[in-house]
Amino acid sequence: MTLPQDIAKLQSEMNAAVREHWKAFLFEGILLVILGLAAMIVPPLAGLAITIFLGWMFLISGVAGLAMTFWARQMPGFWWSLISAALAIAAGIILLAKPAQGVLTLTIVIGAYFLAEGVATIMYALEHRRELSERWSWMAFSGILDILISAMIITGLPGSAEWAIGLLVGINLLFGGASLIGMALAARKS
Repeated sequence: MTLPQDIAKLQSEMNAAVREHWKAFLFEGILLVILGLAAMIVPPLAGLAITIFLGWMFLISGVAGLAMTFWARQMPGFWWSLISAALAIAAGIILLAKPAQGVLTLTIVIGAYFLAEGVATIMYALEHRRELSERWSWMAFSGILDILISAMIITGLPGSAEWAIGLLVGINLLFGGASLIGMALAARKS
């Protein structure tokens, strides 16, 4: 088979799987919308929950990494692997011990991310403008929005830590859930 035929076959199988399981996608979408709305209604609680979740993820991955490092201690890079595992464990313990301060730190990181993403998106848009792409202005607008969001978060610190993470995750969950609901309903009709 050729590549276009393989892609067409894969798309056909994917469409069949979505049609067959549209109720599962609908359920997941509704659940994500509910969680997104809850995070948007009570962003401080959502931000705290996300910080605690990340703390457990760091802690568990660090412990697993530490165990694997000692299990494979003859492999090259033992000390770097050991340091990496120890850092993950420390980050997890700190986030779990002081989740409120963790929310503030994560908010600062998110603000810096939106700033960097905004600048990169604007630069990308300007490159597209040179190539006479018709949609460069939408990319530039997206970059400007990222920088404005960053400014709102950074200039609002420490108060923005109360709402930024929960609200942004809530919006993400809401739109992700809505897209799954739309996909499920479209698959049901086909």
